[in-house]
Amino acid sequence: MQSKQSAVQIAFESLKNAFDTGKAISPVRELIGDTDIDTAYAVQEKLIEYFESQGARKVGIKIGLTAESVQKQLGVNQPDFGVLFAHTHLPNNGEIPFAFLMQPKAEAEMAFVLKETISSPIADIAELISKVDYVSPAIEIVGSRVENWNIRITDTVADNASASHFVLGETKLNAEALDFENAKMTLTQNGNVASEGMAKACMGNPLNAVLWLCNTFIQRGVEVKKGEIILSGALGPMVPIQAGDTFKAEIEGLGEVGFSVSL
Repeated sequence: MQSKQSAVQIAFESLKNAFDTGKAISPVRELIGDTDIDTAYAVQEKLIEYFESQGARKVGIKIGLTAESVQKQLGVNQPDFGVLFAHTHLPNNGEIPFAFLMQPKAEAEMAFVLKETISSPIADIAELISKVDYVSPAIEIVGSRVENWNIRITDTVADNASASHFVLGETKLNAEALDFENAKMTLTQNGNVASEGMAKACMGNPLNAVLWLCNTFIQRGVEVKKGEIILSGALGPMVPIQAGDTFKAEIEGLGEVGFSVSL
């Protein structure tokens, strides 16, 4: 029987090869099991170290699995997280070649930027709001290195929470000025409505997701840094992306954000 350390190394190398070659792989849960989330994060950490050794620069954190329906699907009762890098940040209304993506899907989210470093537990949403610099509309492009999105919780955690790219809108709103439960979201694909939702689809309030993230990091002995971008999680169903697509998301009270995909 191979050791856990060996399984982590093999899973990491498999995912690294998928990123490097653009070829999807079999589920990594075949190596690390279906439920061992700590081991999955160990794989993710090795993947992040590899990206950083290649020059990638961390600019934030993404939260995933914020919808109860998705948690049930993957057999968990909490979100997960991954790392955002500078080179995966697309400009608003920018374009990305389809060849840069792997099994991509789009989802509209809120992005939070902190005005101070979080180094101790946050008691509640009111305290969190006092530490948020601004909120912007965002679209996350998720992708999976696992063939056919055949994932369970350990697959997506190991795979940097299925992160790919992200786009931020130009609005920078004070957190006290937004209705974080009732704001409506509309995501269009080539001018047609492809996904709709409300802010409360993200853990009842996207601030709940950010609060969970900050306190989870503190429990792990890690600070959440001033200026880091935090993607809160989807406000509605994700939409598969095809070459040639143009996406626009509008979040009530927060404005628009968009991107397109070249052939």
